[in-house]
Amino acid sequence: MPATKIRPVAPEKTNAGTRILLTDVTKDYGLATPAVDGVSLAIEPGEFMTLLGPSGSGKTTTLNLIAGFETLTSGTIEFDGADVGALPPHKRNLGMLFQNYALFPHMTVAQNVAYPLKERKLPKAQIATQVEEVLELVQLTGRDDHYPAQLSGGQQQRVALARAIVFGPNALLLDEPLGALDRNLRATLQAEIHRIHREVGTTFVFVTHDQEEAMNLSDRIALFNNGRIEQVGTPEALYQSPETLFAARFLGDSNVFELAEAPTDKVAWEDHVWAIDPATVSARASAPGNAVALVVRPEDVHIGLDGTEPPTGTNAVTATVRDIEYLGSYRMAVLAIGRGGTVGKARLGSREGGLAEGQPVVAWWPVERQHLVAV
Repeated sequence: MPATKIRPVAPEKTNAGTRILLTDVTKDYGLATPAVDGVSLAIEPGEFMTLLGPSGSGKTTTLNLIAGFETLTSGTIEFDGADVGALPPHKRNLGMLFQNYALFPHMTVAQNVAYPLKERKLPKAQIATQVEEVLELVQLTGRDDHYPAQLSGGQQQRVALARAIVFGPNALLLDEPLGALDRNLRATLQAEIHRIHREVGTTFVFVTHDQEEAMNLSDRIALFNNGRIEQVGTPEALYQSPETLFAARFLGDSNVFELAEAPTDKVAWEDHVWAIDPATVSARASAPGNAVALVVRPEDVHIGLDGTEPPTGTNAVTATVRDIEYLGSYRMAVLAIGRGGTVGKARLGSREGGLAEGQPVVAWWPVERQHLVAV
């Protein structure tokens, strides 16, 4: 069998790994709704694709379908154009990384990492070389004779990652691998996973419910909701141009104004009439019959004292300060907006003051910074 040497891949060379194509993929357990409902998604070679969504949204089931741990109810899954729907997991040449590490406690680090190579019956000298290389990659050189119980949680996760990539898989599937770690360690290992993806260059498919983790790591994100994909795009595209209210709320804070009418050149909310920039209207919001909402991110909302004249080219609303939250690098003004007291937020600088609870204010935002989305 030819050697499977791990070779760092330059960041611009993102054509390593497998292209994974899901077409109308469905998994139905006979419940009220399918766990995965007609999902179509193209994951490009060498891409870091994250499946993001709340618990029960279908993301982990989709990953298990790709891995072969679940069987399709309908649809197709292709690797580089070949249908793999009937292939068992061990014939799909995929690495897997789980939250619980799944290390063998009676084996050393080196033995754990070598296990998939021994299963493939590689020569001993080649196994030793590849284990040494991958332990260097995950920065565990010198710990090859340690047992899992002698390692920290972060080190154990590095061992699991080394074992998942040592045989040179065409894709690595990661199922919430950092969920059991504390915040600081998660941040460190996120950076490590990002670095390793760039160096190894293979396709990564990552499952998480953590929006910040998805934004930090991904080339693209597939946002899941109720078994379907709500929206696919780069982290910036999903945050800056949400298509739906679910996407806007799941990825970051949003001020939401639900509208009675579809957008034209202007919309009305309570006593306010707001201008619309056609570039900020999502395709789904402009579809006939869809309920719509206007969404504004807190960092795009500015506040002035009651009676302040908003700048030209902005939309404005009256509000009352309910609370000021101190969040370290910035403060968040919590607002009661309009007659009904709709809860809103405006992000302030850490040193920005002069506002008090109960104070009437005017809030405004640039027209081009709002989003019209489907509800």
